[in-house]
Amino acid sequence: MPLPGLSLGVLLLLWLSLLSGSPTLALNPTDAVPANLENGSQVFSAQCAACHMGGGNVIRANRTLSQTDLQAHLAAYRSDHLEAIEEQVEHGNNAMPAFAGKLSEQDIADVAAFVEEQAERGWGR
Repeated sequence: MPLPGLSLGVLLLLWLSLLSGSPTLALNPTDAVPANLENGSQVFSAQCAACHMGGGNVIRANRTLSQTDLQAHLAAYRSDHLEAIEEQVEHGNNAMPAFAGKLSEQDIADVAAFVEEQAERGWGR
């Protein structure tokens, strides 16, 4: 029989680790493999930052990576943030090129998780 205090202790530890402010992994619900935020950051720097430095958009100023703009411009963002971002990265749209075939599925999942995390944090503003 499990000890109730042990379960509470595990939950407390998990909660405290989430509040630590520097998570490196996030769950990607599309494939249940943890997304690697460090890899997502590297992919973003190498592939996305030229147009989206700091969550902005140098080509279309009203299409930033803020949660407000993501919600306004990504059709599925209201129902599934990561899936909507992954779809945009994979297929592109307007001036944004498609990255399917250029990035692995895991890189796309990682960069989507990174973008979502940064959008939640306001891109450091």
